[in-house]
Amino acid sequence: MQPVNIGIIGLGNVGSGTLDILADNGDRIAEKLGFPLRVAALCSRGIAAKKLPTGFETAIRTADWREVVGNPEIQIVVELVGGTGTAREIIEAAIDRGQSIVTANKELMALHGPALWDRAIAAHINLAMEASVAGGIPIHAVLREGISGDRITALYGILNGTCNYILTEIESRGASFEHVLAEAQKAGYAEADPSADVDGFDARSKLAILSALAFGERIVPGDIFTEGIRRITPVDFEYAHQLHHTIRLIASARETANGLILAVRPSLIPQDTILAGVRGAYNAVWVRGKFGADTFYYGRGAGPHPTGVAVVSDLMRVARELRSGSPERVSPFAHAHLGEYKPVPITMHESAYYLRFRVQDRPGIIAQLATALAAESISLDAVLQLPNANWRDLPFVITVEPATEQAVRAAIARMAAMNFLTEPPLAMPMEGPL
Repeated sequence: MQPVNIGIIGLGNVGSGTLDILADNGDRIAEKLGFPLRVAALCSRGIAAKKLPTGFETAIRTADWREVVGNPEIQIVVELVGGTGTAREIIEAAIDRGQSIVTANKELMALHGPALWDRAIAAHINLAMEASVAGGIPIHAVLREGISGDRITALYGILNGTCNYILTEIESRGASFEHVLAEAQKAGYAEADPSADVDGFDARSKLAILSALAFGERIVPGDIFTEGIRRITPVDFEYAHQLHHTIRLIASARETANGLILAVRPSLIPQDTILAGVRGAYNAVWVRGKFGADTFYYGRGAGPHPTGVAVVSDLMRVARELRSGSPERVSPFAHAHLGEYKPVPITMHESAYYLRFRVQDRPGIIAQLATALAAESISLDAVLQLPNANWRDLPFVITVEPATEQAVRAAIARMAAMNFLTEPPLAMPMEGPL
């Protein structure tokens, strides 16, 4: 049977992993489809120096993406260059030429995915993006089709493997954030500029996409409150363990009576919950439905081959559709039309909180802090102080009863003028059982 011709633009880690899978598993893929996928064109700025797997000798090789998009033989364009500039040009040009799209681009899909899908529908082609979030977990397919009959009420995820690796290494070894980050960069887990990962921006883009799928709202990353993990220290894990909790960078979307509350931030979660067991560079997503209750999805969130599997699986789905001529496609956002989301301020979030202080020790500190909390109607739950001989930089923790983020922030603002603090207090929500 005649093959479906594909062109791959971008041969970095994900592109190379995709080629490995197509080369090594091509026969099995053809058996499943009933026809082969043929790589007809490959594009990369450094294509001349690329060492490619065998089996692609007849593919056009070019450094100009327009030679792929402009090729009338190419039926599916695979965009793996990343970013929001050239990648958007590639996808829009392919749509205009009637070529279906497979992409792993979380940033672009988080910012412009719904508009690109509307454009794709108008052009009668498909756009698939399973690899854009948690590459080794088919979470898009789950939300789009697997549990689409349910009504999602909450979604919690560990969506950045770099952050999870750093946090679990700090936890297990007592090493500093800076030391573990340097190790992660050397090992290839973290980029030379790690800000997208450790400041939460990567997870924010992924949460924007998953929230659109789960709740049917048009969400952009700027709607999501975001904090990173740079301030987490080994002592925070010591105190968290005293409280029978651990710390993870949690991406959360929760339905309330007022609307969705969205956040990416380090949070304390009970040690006996399933998310607490997610360690190293793994990702996980926990979903609660009104009717189907709780489901959990776990796997590698990144890496050439796990993400490459998601890309190839999307290729297979789109190729089947091309062959079957199906006129009705399931939106990659799981809803025929996304609603216009009105952000609910994070200040409305309510939970217990962990407050970590570093102080120059002197009498009356607890009383002054308690007064600041009481002024915002916040009740203390516990005060914890592990042995420490350095009175000039003494860490201790206060946990408080459930309060709003707004009240906690106001209390911290009252504390700002207290001259015994050596740094601003660190506040993290304490999530209940997940």
